[in-house]
Amino acid sequence: MKKPTKVLTASLLAFACQSAYSADLSIEIQNLTQGIYFTPLLVAAHTPEASLFELGESASTEIEAMAEMGSLDGLMTVTTSVNADVIANPAEGLLGPSLSTTAMLTTDDSNTVLSIVGMILPSNDGFVGLDNWQIPSEAGTYTFYLNAYDAGTEANDEIRASMPVPPPLDPLLGTGGAGVTSQ
Repeated sequence: MKKPTKVLTASLLAFACQSAYSADLSIEIQNLTQGIYFTPLLVAAHTPEASLFELGESASTEIEAMAEMGSLDGLMTVTTSVNADVIANPAEGLLGPSLSTTAMLTTDDSNTVLSIVGMILPSNDGFVGLDNWQIPSEAGTYTFYLNAYDAGTEANDEIRASMPVPPPLDPLLGTGGAGVTSQ
């Protein structure tokens, strides 16, 4: 997986209240981009030992499927296997430019880090991500920007036929790469 190629201006606000080690989180994800869509997002609280992706390493098949086709199926299997607390597709489809979505997540005692991933459209294999952010023990509002990453699983040819296009843009750009739906 290649290092971040650019910073996407997506923000996340987390409100944490902890009793023991569990936390109740209200997570808001806002797409601050102009013309970039996020496919269905995956928000997961998990143990620090688990990780959805690693910078500088080859993308897993699950990250590849998410980054190329917007599919969360493989990542759902991975998060289930590590007993993560998960919210899949909080926006109930694509998250368009300037839109936001909010989801509530209660974490298990051992799930102390937060990860978020979602494909960016249009792109060959780009995704927005947050990996293993330590959930604070102090209640408050935390805002940060997510990076965009290149999964490194496809050539970055930017040819229309090899890139999925968000359904709202299909009438303008026609059909192209397969696999992305607004669910």
